[in-house]
Amino acid sequence: MNLGNSSTSFDQAATNSRVETCRQVVRDAELGKRLADKLVKIYRIGGEESWILIHLEIQSQSESDFSERMFTYNYRIYDRYKRSVASLAILGDEQVNWRPNRFGYELFGTKVEFQFPIVKLLDYKQRQSELEASRNPLATVVMAHLAAVQTKSDRLQRKQQKLSLVRRLYQQGFEREDVLNLLAFVDWVLTLPQDLEREFQHEVEQLEAEQRMQYVTSFERSGIEKGKLEALLKGIALGLKLKFGESGQNLFPEIESIQDVSVLEAVLEGIDTASTVSQLRQIYQSHTTDTQQGN
Repeated sequence: MNLGNSSTSFDQAATNSRVETCRQVVRDAELGKRLADKLVKIYRIGGEESWILIHLEIQSQSESDFSERMFTYNYRIYDRYKRSVASLAILGDEQVNWRPNRFGYELFGTKVEFQFPIVKLLDYKQRQSELEASRNPLATVVMAHLAAVQTKSDRLQRKQQKLSLVRRLYQQGFEREDVLNLLAFVDWVLTLPQDLEREFQHEVEQLEAEQRMQYVTSFERSGIEKGKLEALLKGIALGLKLKFGESGQNLFPEIESIQDVSVLEAVLEGIDTASTVSQLRQIYQSHTTDTQQGN
């Protein structure tokens, strides 16, 4: 990932783009949990009529079959469009040595070998000064991710780092649309309990008053918060269905009434570790109790 000087616009790489969900690409086949992130069609800056397909996969945790899944996406996309496909993986997990970048097999003289480039976000932990000096918007994305990992068990420190990132955004002089997009990402990655979120919003308002600028209106802040809740609930609903079936779906009405983003985040993570619906219920009930006691 090059963090050198770049335009502040997210659209610089293409004059025309189309984004499709991978469900459209593989809608003729049952893929189970094989849901890719985005399939993007871009036109080259030079104006050539040829076009390429880029499959970008963002992976937040290690998976034993990740390389095979990347291969599956690649050949299914190629099979649909009959055009070359570039598959790229961004690894946001916390395991330093997990770096999958190839898949292949050999049988009776037939050999298949698939390799793809990766970006390991943890590698940028040692390049913090480079990130801070960069005006590339992606630097803010990486810094937010690293802060989320670092402050996983320290929410007060998370609030401070979140405020620091917002202050940095305001000082970078980005276009308003870019600031809004980055603020939404920072807000999504660095979730806070309700009490700390209120403190954070108050400090942001003070920051805006000091610098005489307001990028996000109260209405837009409300929309961002609503979007986070909806996205978390959608992910939880899918996770409950895939892992626990009908019993998981029956639990969803309870979870749906939770309005604290940090609690819903814990529920989503808990789906992966809980063996039963009862264990999952204990996770969000304990978080709700802790939140109430903290208030």
